[in-house]
Amino acid sequence: MKVVLLAGGFGTRISEESAFKPKPMIDIGNQPILWHIMKEYSYYGHNEFIICAGYKQQVIKQWFADYFLRNSDISFDYRNGNNEMIVHESHLEPWKVTIVDTGLNTMTGGRIKRVQEYVGTEPFLMTYGDGVCDVDINKLIEFHKENNKIATLTAVLQDQSKGVLDIGGDNAVKSFREKQVNDGVPINAGYMVFEPNIFDYIDGDSTVLEKEPLEKLAQQGELMSYIHKGFWQCMDNMREKDTLEKLIAAGKAPWMKWEQ
Repeated sequence: MKVVLLAGGFGTRISEESAFKPKPMIDIGNQPILWHIMKEYSYYGHNEFIICAGYKQQVIKQWFADYFLRNSDISFDYRNGNNEMIVHESHLEPWKVTIVDTGLNTMTGGRIKRVQEYVGTEPFLMTYGDGVCDVDINKLIEFHKENNKIATLTAVLQDQSKGVLDIGGDNAVKSFREKQVNDGVPINAGYMVFEPNIFDYIDGDSTVLEKEPLEKLAQQGELMSYIHKGFWQCMDNMREKDTLEKLIAAGKAPWMKWEQ
């Protein structure tokens, strides 16, 4: 399956670093958090990515343009008056990465709509470019296929200001709303699976995925939740960035399964 990554927002709550780069390009453990998310999917065999860029999108494009040089052992030979580059060894991921400028002020749903031509007519995976998780992606996909609904999202129990889910006994999402203070219920952690007809629920650039599309899918019984009881952490501020950095430094980063 192709993986759509939302990486176009301003990241205002972590402006100490997002003033210079998109939030998904902020490093944790010497690599952008976007790279960590891609490694998660790649660990489960999903290696084709569509990045919905926007704010400072050129930073993302340049980073991937330089990726080959940064991860290869290379000799530059100028002795014969030529610029000969000899690649001795490269350490690259088996990735195909499509980076799409989805606009500066486009909302989350609108960004997904803008990459429809790159997604095609097959089911696809989608998540946000600012959080890591140790969810089993392939079990999530199996759950989605078994339930035969338009959309499945990963739900976790965390004290965060994300979308709140009213989940029924059959794991169907009965309603979707924004989190309020002191809510102690499952929240949307992203890591979604969509059927291609999700595009029919998105009107255009002003559509917020977490509003009309997901709310309507919940009302129609077309939104399922895959309950994840493991690790998930977003990176909305410097405190959360430091938390992720400390986990990596201690060798206790649950999402880095490729290192285990």
